[in-house]
Amino acid sequence: MEHIKINGIIFDYGGTIDSRGEHWSEVIWRGYLECGVPVSKEQFRDAYVFAERELAKTRHILPHHNFRDLLEIKMKIEMDNLVDTGALDRATADAKYLPVAHFCYNEAKACIAEAIPVLDALAARYPMVLVSNFYGNVESVLDDFGLRHYFKQIIESAVVGVRKPDPQIFRLGVEALGLPAADVLVIGDSYKKDIVPAESIGCHVLWLKGKGWTAEEDAVSHPAIIKKLADVLDVAL
Repeated sequence: MEHIKINGIIFDYGGTIDSRGEHWSEVIWRGYLECGVPVSKEQFRDAYVFAERELAKTRHILPHHNFRDLLEIKMKIEMDNLVDTGALDRATADAKYLPVAHFCYNEAKACIAEAIPVLDALAARYPMVLVSNFYGNVESVLDDFGLRHYFKQIIESAVVGVRKPDPQIFRLGVEALGLPAADVLVIGDSYKKDIVPAESIGCHVLWLKGKGWTAEEDAVSHPAIIKKLADVLDVAL
């Protein structure tokens, strides 16, 4: 991939910095398998969708919650739903939701440890902004992981009232950098939520492509695909 001439960077957070481009449902499913939660992947995916909708509808996640807190809340909602649908018994749900949450937290910590040298190198050269669909607590998550100082500004969907794939959330990121869109590189893990809207406003893009939510997205190709976050350095430095 050719070197890109840029003057600023917009990073996605979830799935990009904390899971090597892998959709978070896949990380959580590995947690279910690791912790011996006796449900099918289809049952899990239904519970995952239920929990995401519940978190969007009701304010379970508060601004002070870090990622461990978030995962514990989310896993409890998922497993309560699995009990409600008859896929899991109450005793197993109560015994398993915390181990799954802690497995996932440790997975995120390992990914972030890999990302930090990349963020160090990029932040030494470029101003950076974070643009994320999140629950209103992304600053607490970044503080917990020691990442907040990398970003000039945080544009979080729950705070600004705009969610990806609406290109407006990326326009807010570009404005925060104070640069033309053509001078900005957007790095994200979702083709539909990051790459398409960022390109639509004229930004450069890099797609950290891991296992996605759908087979349709897994099948998509793009000239700006990278397989690991460190590949950004070959393009941007």
